Amino acid sequence: MRIESLKAIYPNYRNVASSWRTHLWQIVVEVRTDTGVTGYGYGGGGLASLPIVNGHFNELLVGESLNSPEDVMRIWDCLYYESLPYGRKGIAMMALSGVDLALWDALGKAERRPVAELLGGVRKDRIDVYATGPDSEWYAELGVAGQKLTHRWAGRTDDAVEAASKARQVMGADTKIMFDVYMSWDADVAVRMANDLSEFNVYWFEDVLTPDDLATLGNLRPKISPINLAGGEHEFGVVGFKDVAEHGSYDIWQPDITWCGGITAGIRICELASQYGIPVVPHRGGEVWGLHLIAASNSCSNLAELVLGRQDTATDDLWVGNPAITDGKLSISDHPGFGVQLNEAML
Repeated sequence: MRIESLKAIYPNYRNVASSWRTHLWQIVVEVRTDTGVTGYGYGGGGLASLPIVNGHFNELLVGESLNSPEDVMRIWDCLYYESLPYGRKGIAMMALSGVDLALWDALGKAERRPVAELLGGVRKDRIDVYATGPDSEWYAELGVAGQKLTHRWAGRTDDAVEAASKARQVMGADTKIMFDVYMSWDADVAVRMANDLSEFNVYWFEDVLTPDDLATLGNLRPKISPINLAGGEHEFGVVGFKDVAEHGSYDIWQPDITWCGGITAGIRICELASQYGIPVVPHRGGEVWGLHLIAASNSCSNLAELVLGRQDTATDDLWVGNPAITDGKLSISDHPGFGVQLNEAML
């Protein structure tokens, strides 16, 4: 089959955090083929991504053949090369992520196979979930494997200690407790936090420093052990993760499959991680885009993130058919492609 059209759309969100994400949250990418098969992907970069997809990438893709995983990877390499002058990282790569995922979805639908099967087959039937947010009681009811707490440095550690204490008490001794600090700590704060939180068996600190501080992160890792340093959601492509590997920056890599370059980039990042013996836990990996990679990859840990927030929080249901948590775990469906449908009422 051949590609007939490529289109990116910014959905009509109603429940997006009032931050840069208001206009720069996720895009929908649609790939139509001459066989009637349509694939959908999910990318980053928001309104700023639309001209890249609808202009430059569309001009390059129309007429291209799409019949194998090798075709998807060939197209990825072409789009990456052609966007080098303004791309490599950031919004251009986020746009490429959405295109790549739409191509994998279309190929899966054409072959009537889930994307995970295109990647070599399902190696994990049941994937453990960890929840990000503050609602420990709800997460405990769901039976998930862990809770990730958010924290911003405000000059003290007692708020983090209080949050960890509650999470450990409610979630139980065998669950994972993590902290996402969104680049608000420095190395000294991380060491201080590691000491003050030592009784709670914290599994990782995430995004302690910026992605420009790779060498400092590498030096910090042994200072907070046995707590792991996790990160990589703001890194792009296998080239970016080569820098991460060379600096030994993280114990756990967290590429976001809708930002880092899609499944194609995710495959290459996982291959690199395997060479260095680094586990991969994709950022927001409980969404279908990362879940198929986790299910198919030996390099990915059996752990997937869902950003659940609070039980009573309103959400935008952009994708219909997402797998439901059962006994704290997720499984991909046997539907072709990524197995979800677009809620066109949000377009």
